[in-house]
Amino acid sequence: MSKDYYNILGVDKAASKEEIKKAFRNLAHKYHPDKKDGDEKKFKEANEAYSVLSDDKKRAEYDSYGRVFSGGAGRSAGPDGFEGFDFSNFASGQGFGASGFEFDLGNIFGDFFGGARERARRGRDISIDVELSFHDAVFGTERRILINKTAACDVCRGSGAKPGASEETCGICNGKGKIRESRRSIFGHVQTTRVCGECGGSGKVPSEACAVCGGEG
Repeated sequence: MSKDYYNILGVDKAASKEEIKKAFRNLAHKYHPDKKDGDEKKFKEANEAYSVLSDDKKRAEYDSYGRVFSGGAGRSAGPDGFEGFDFSNFASGQGFGASGFEFDLGNIFGDFFGGARERARRGRDISIDVELSFHDAVFGTERRILINKTAACDVCRGSGAKPGASEETCGICNGKGKIRESRRSIFGHVQTTRVCGECGGSGKVPSEACAVCGGEG
């Protein structure tokens, strides 16, 4: 049975974002586990409810279906016994996860039926440590952070090749642009395909690297 997030925060279903935020602040202050009379379970419930109702997309899903599919509250123990599994990405073909396991159904079934579908390569995650006071951690805050951005090389224009250099067949993937790997999963031994990290999927590498960026592009 799904949780009643509105009841947990003590607000009406038509409550505004400001009313939801105010209700959460009061409960967070009342039940914070660091306090002598705090209640960790109720604090976590309030935090879970706020994370859903404060997000327009998650709130719309919760109001329509009684649960959230877009992350945040997708990890739950269902009545079918799949405790600990996260099915929030299952519908989009991204696979599902569990404690200690992670399965990419797009790769697994793609190999069975003629190759995995090409996906856009995501950028590198950026992680920054920021010190917050207790008040800011509970009630929220805004901080301006400067991040060094990597730009394409002006000389090779991001190719990593020396101007005028020829292209050669990648020796890692033999010009295929992809590398097949065999690994064990709940389905047994499964072959998966990934983009070659040496050529970036093009199957070609420059004969001479750019002297300015060292071939990084």
